[in-house]
Amino acid sequence: MGGDQPHANGSEPVENGVNGVEDVEMEEDTAGGPTSSIQTNKDRDGDEMTVVVPPSKGSRLSGQPGQDTKKDQEGDVSMEGTEEKEAKETEPEIDPRAKAVQDIKNNFNLLERAVTQFDPRFTLRVLRSISSMRKHITPDVLAEVIVDTYPSSHQTASFLLEAIGKAGAYDGAKMELDSDKSKPVAREILPEVDMYLSILVQIYLYDHKEIQRGADFSSKLVERLRTLNRRTLDSLAARVYFYYSLFYEQLAPLPPSPTAAVISIRKPLLAALRTAVLRKDVDIQATVITLLLRNYLSTSHVTQADLLIAHNTFPASASNNQIARYLYYLGRIRAIQLRYSEAHEHLTGATRKSPSSYSASGFYQASTKHLVIVNLLMGDIPDRSIFRQPSLERALHPYFLLVRAVSVGDLDGFLNIVNTHGATFRKDGTYTLILRLRQNVIKTGLRVMSLAYSRISLRDICIRLGLDSEESAEYIVAKAIRDGVIEASIDHEKGYMQSKEVGDIYLTSEPSEAFHARIKACLALHDESVKAMRFPMNQHRLELKNAQEARERERELAKEIQEGEMDEDDAGGDFDGI
Repeated sequence: MGGDQPHANGSEPVENGVNGVEDVEMEEDTAGGPTSSIQTNKDRDGDEMTVVVPPSKGSRLSGQPGQDTKKDQEGDVSMEGTEEKEAKETEPEIDPRAKAVQDIKNNFNLLERAVTQFDPRFTLRVLRSISSMRKHITPDVLAEVIVDTYPSSHQTASFLLEAIGKAGAYDGAKMELDSDKSKPVAREILPEVDMYLSILVQIYLYDHKEIQRGADFSSKLVERLRTLNRRTLDSLAARVYFYYSLFYEQLAPLPPSPTAAVISIRKPLLAALRTAVLRKDVDIQATVITLLLRNYLSTSHVTQADLLIAHNTFPASASNNQIARYLYYLGRIRAIQLRYSEAHEHLTGATRKSPSSYSASGFYQASTKHLVIVNLLMGDIPDRSIFRQPSLERALHPYFLLVRAVSVGDLDGFLNIVNTHGATFRKDGTYTLILRLRQNVIKTGLRVMSLAYSRISLRDICIRLGLDSEESAEYIVAKAIRDGVIEASIDHEKGYMQSKEVGDIYLTSEPSEAFHARIKACLALHDESVKAMRFPMNQHRLELKNAQEARERERELAKEIQEGEMDEDDAGGDFDGI
């Protein structure tokens, strides 16, 4: 069946006239054309060639194939379906457990390469692979890897097996170990392998909600980690501290209680930060700073968080995710301190650096919520397109209603939205910031009325804004004029507000300032992208060493030529004397 069809990519020639297709004579073989079977015609001149072009899918459908052709096509389809079915039946099924065990053992080789070559990229590759095998991590998988990796008398093996509830794993494998006579002598196990398996244990305990066991295991693991001083452990140790803090955040009593369990880990985290700064450990330093800021904000200790920022410098060479977290917490702190311009800058950077993966959508939503509130506090209205993004549309619906009420200056609507969605705002940590928006709603309402009316009485302002008296409306209008919110004047005797004519905004410097801010943001993004590029460590030293060796060889050759032991022809034509 398959022999009736022409093969365009085959090496054997195809007979002419298959399926009603005639020969096509071509004088030149066009470059970049489809691959075709070529047959030389000996009866004609040697310069001419006969090319057989197989029928395309369109020509088969548009032509008038005969009954034989139809049967051939049906036969081909049935044959292809049979081959696919046989291929699926013969393909062996992969055991997820065996695959997870093999992936973990393969990562041991990457960790060894990271140690021997002193290249952290291999360690980062190991950490990135955890997400793909995370759902297959079970006590049986971990116990099998631990038994195959460590001898039964190893302390780390007993420590890991006790954490996953498999303390008797070596008893079941004792018969195999005794019968395996050809097993080679075990090599020395690297501390990086110990920490990698410990991280897998932490992930298993966290995914199965065994918070207390995970907190106890992480505390002992941190104590062990402090006894080690290896730069190849930096990335792994940073992940250990991350899960260490994550376990204690979910222990009772929960924050923001003044006796929350997260307060007890501040001292170990500060000690780790001090050690990381002394050792110039960028990964642990960046991770621990963000964990401490999160810890302080969870219990509303804003002053301590501000002191931590003032006395520490966040490493500029940290990973993109750590920088995004740091900017997010820094923006929250500055917003609480009424420094809205700085908060807007930091939160904007956090949203831009936020990972685009689905698993990181929560961080993007949280940073966008705070950015929307800060925009409102600055007197700006966020763009409507922000709320139309698929990942934000549902999560930001209460904030969309809030923005709509603030943009029209509806004070009653604003208060109703705060009362209706107060639980959501408290959960997001934006409730206290939203309460500050009452004055902004009043100012926005005044701005709208100043643009709509050239003259309006204070009584009408009091009714439209829902204020208590005309006197309070007069004070609010006077303050808005002094702050530059509106351009108007008050006639105290007649009791009305007179608006001034608004000039052309393009005659001011505001468009150029906005354009300059956008250019500055693009240039900053370019600089940060260049800084985030990773290269092999100490590669420049290897190049300098090779250049120095080349200069030494040139000096030796020049010395031999000067002494007469060697002439220029023996040295080679490309030799340049010094």
